[in-house]
Amino acid sequence: MPPRVRFQPSRLRPAGPRANNPYICWQCRHASLASATTPAPPIEQTVSAVPPISRYPPTQPPSHKPPEFRKSQLHRQYQSLLRSSPLIVLFQHNNIKATEWSGIRRELNSALQNVDEELAQQGDNTYLGSGMKLQIVQTGIFASAMKVVEFWNPNFEQETPTIHPVDPQTASSTSIEDTKPTPLDPGFRHGLSEQAYRAAQQNKKLKIGLEPLMSGPIALLTFPEVSPQHLKAALSILSPGKDFPAPKRRANPGYHEKPVQDGLQKLMLLGARVEGKVFDMEGARWIGGIPGGLSGLRAQLVAMLSGVGAGITNTLEAASKSLYLTMESRKTQMEEEGKPKEAGGVGEAKKE
Repeated sequence: MPPRVRFQPSRLRPAGPRANNPYICWQCRHASLASATTPAPPIEQTVSAVPPISRYPPTQPPSHKPPEFRKSQLHRQYQSLLRSSPLIVLFQHNNIKATEWSGIRRELNSALQNVDEELAQQGDNTYLGSGMKLQIVQTGIFASAMKVVEFWNPNFEQETPTIHPVDPQTASSTSIEDTKPTPLDPGFRHGLSEQAYRAAQQNKKLKIGLEPLMSGPIALLTFPEVSPQHLKAALSILSPGKDFPAPKRRANPGYHEKPVQDGLQKLMLLGARVEGKVFDMEGARWIGGIPGGLSGLRAQLVAMLSGVGAGITNTLEAASKSLYLTMESRKTQMEEEGKPKEAGGVGEAKKE
């Protein structure tokens, strides 16, 4: 007797568009059933536009130059440095050795720490000295980054996006912005974007004020806040002079070591950038020479405003005081003129 072959009727049942085929496997049947029962899209997708697919990940926006280059990263770093440092002092260095740099930075940090301790005794516990840094920059890249910072505002849309009207027969008959993520999309507002590059190129004729100093090797001393006391201490170490005397050998013998003195002879003060404004060498020394720092400057401003207010008050009161004194003097004069007449009348009556 031949062997019996058992068939499962559920797998041989015709289904869907393949009903003419009496033999169909269960996988094909389930696939046909799934395609036949696909639900309709929601009503929101039928009346509104589907957002475009992003071509760039949010963590890697498009840049004018490849971001993996060291120059691009230095450009981004210098932009951040310019935006976060309201006070920057520029120096020119000429072949300073590593040992000389280490000695100069050591003495500078020591002087800034002394200023922090003095301010802490007066109640100011900001400790700005730890946030100050002396570093060497690439002159050309730093100049380019300064143009981007000065002439490009990331919070301002450089280009207006294109507006496309929607079919007025649909429920969303409003204007939809063209938000395609292209390199020129205003949504990409970072320092290395195409927008920043074009803004810097369009403003080539505009001057920052530091163009004469943007040549040769440059070192920057950055301050997180404007502090004349810390600037005075820094200038007394890096660029001593008559107004900023260097520490004595007995008080600070490490400052007079040969590597430190050799490095300071190769360091020259050029100028400063204070809250977006350019100061020359004398202007930088004037800021460091403000007596009492910002507190003393505020006290001088309050005294000046108080003097101006007192002067205005005296000017306004001068007219009324003058009128009052004139009336009083006239009153006294009339009283004095009336007294002799009365006395003369009484004397004549007695004689009669």
